[in-house]
Amino acid sequence: MNTPTVPPVFVATPVPHSADELAAITYNVDGLVGAIVQDAADGVVLMFAWMNAESLAKTLETGRTWFWSRSRQEYWCKGETSGDRQYVRSVRYDCDGDALLVTVDQEGAGACHTGNRTCFFRAFGDEPAGEPAGS
Repeated sequence: MNTPTVPPVFVATPVPHSADELAAITYNVDGLVGAIVQDAADGVVLMFAWMNAESLAKTLETGRTWFWSRSRQEYWCKGETSGDRQYVRSVRYDCDGDALLVTVDQEGAGACHTGNRTCFFRAFGDEPAGEPAGS
């Protein structure tokens, strides 16, 4: 007899932080810092997106990932449309303060808007999409 699998229940938990830590972040000329998002369960890199000071603060305060959309010029909380939400476990910044690593519990199918688990599903040298091997 198969027992149905119950999906995990994730909880948004604020990330402790200080004003000095926020001040250590270096933003580019557009006021943005790159954020790499990694799955806490297995270490897979799920996506890359941009944050500004406000979206970083919202991420830390809410425990959900918030980003700045350069094309739409607006904030977006990952998964509010797709249901594939991210619950923050930790946020780290590199030695220069110009890159972030956000570790998350990924809910749903995955992080990519294409339906893939990760946005990094293509590799150089892979067969082009839609073409059979050897063509």
